[in-house]
Amino acid sequence: MLSHVFVGVSDFDRALRFYSAVMACLGHTRRFCEPERPWAGWQTAGGQRPLFVIAHPRDGEAHQPGNGQMTAFMASSRAAVDAAHHEALAQGGRCEGPPGLRPEYHAHYYGAYFRDPDGNKLAVACHEPP
Repeated sequence: MLSHVFVGVSDFDRALRFYSAVMACLGHTRRFCEPERPWAGWQTAGGQRPLFVIAHPRDGEAHQPGNGQMTAFMASSRAAVDAAHHEALAQGGRCEGPPGLRPEYHAHYYGAYFRDPDGNKLAVACHEPP
């Protein structure tokens, strides 16, 4: 369904450190990184899509996080959710909901919510039983 998700950032180096740490916890590999542009993208292991991209906004205007927008990353295990949330906070992210079960979504939904240093809302979710 998705080709790619593009998230604007204001400080590329800070965002690159943040997303590199979070993506490593989830097993996603960096597909490209061009600091001179600046932009970087990650993909799931074994596939080229969907692609997650960070960059300065193309129009040159300041980045503004959207209200009501969120990007959710798939995690292969509850431990990966925990690790990604921990790493996000260690890299300057802000907690929006600690790791835990969210049975209002479904019986095995285990997720965590946080914002990156630019204020973009993110989630990490595992849909598998323990």
